[in-house]
Amino acid sequence: MKANDILSRLFIVLSLLASFLLFSVTVKANNSPEPQNLVQRSIDKMLLALKENEDKIAKDPDAVFELVETILMPNFDFAKMAKLALGKNWRKTTAEQKQRFTKEFRLLLVRTYSTAMLEYANEEIRLLPFKGDIKKKKVKVKMEMIQPGGPSIPMALSMYLNNDTGWKVYDVKIDGISLITSYRSTFSSQIRNNGMDKLIESLASRNEKVKA
Repeated sequence: MKANDILSRLFIVLSLLASFLLFSVTVKANNSPEPQNLVQRSIDKMLLALKENEDKIAKDPDAVFELVETILMPNFDFAKMAKLALGKNWRKTTAEQKQRFTKEFRLLLVRTYSTAMLEYANEEIRLLPFKGDIKKKKVKVKMEMIQPGGPSIPMALSMYLNNDTGWKVYDVKIDGISLITSYRSTFSSQIRNNGMDKLIESLASRNEKVKA
């Protein structure tokens, strides 16, 4: 599964999580640990914003970008995701390259989430009972996508506790495939063939095309 496909499916998951009519297993906010509560509250807010801005989005699809940026993205640790996505190449980059890469990688993810929202597909999502240990400060919020006539697809948001900013998402797995690992493989190949600066330029160019 390609990284873009993973992102598109991820956003379908995030868009559906707060729709209680679709839950086969309903998890009450006051009975759930904070990481799962955070996911649920954010999506509740996102769905409400989508409904309230329906006319605006119909006229200007880019309005989705602002909603995603404001409501969902604060729950992601992009600096950590960027570092993990580069893997061993992170240590080989300059401070300037790290800053530029993180900026473009973040924008890539935000744009992809926004585009996926516009291509929303109505699939049933089941939020699974929480089984992690929050004392370890790393957990997985698990769920599954129910496919009509086919097997369910397991998914999980990997989250960690940042002492300053609370629980943050740093990776997503869909059907056992890690978003970060997928990107790391792609980025490693591009760096090996063309160098870090070319990778950053490629991301910047890609972001500009999506923006246009």
